Amino acid sequence: MFMQQALGLAARAAELGEVPVGALVVLDGEVIGEGFNQPITASDPSAHAEVVALRAAATHMNNYRLPGATLYVTIEPCTMCFGTLVHARIARLVYGAAEPRAGVVVSQLQLAEQTFFNHKIQVEGGVMQDEAGTLVRDFFQKRR
Repeated sequence: MFMQQALGLAARAAELGEVPVGALVVLDGEVIGEGFNQPITASDPSAHAEVVALRAAATHMNNYRLPGATLYVTIEPCTMCFGTLVHARIARLVYGAAEPRAGVVVSQLQLAEQTFFNHKIQVEGGVMQDEAGTLVRDFFQKRR
């Protein structure tokens, strides 16, 4: 259900010409923040779906730390986004498709397994990975 919502947000990003990635922050079964990629639209290199969703959740909770929360995102996070998840103290990350080039959870740096962070994030990958991967592939095929 939450990943389906994240895919809907990713589709909104694609409509704006942004790479189709969507994210939700969920706490106790309630969506407390959502976002989609918008670095071009917002003229903000940090406006990745995860960061936008975390900002919204932090504002909603009036706290930059979000213990107990789960972030759902359609694509495996990049270095910046994973670092932001650690700083926000996200308890759990659920992602759709792997991102072989820039994903840092399993594809490249395996950051979730590193011991030098002061916070450990539980990770579940591959949730609706076919749908998420197709959305990104179709987006880039149309741009070529």
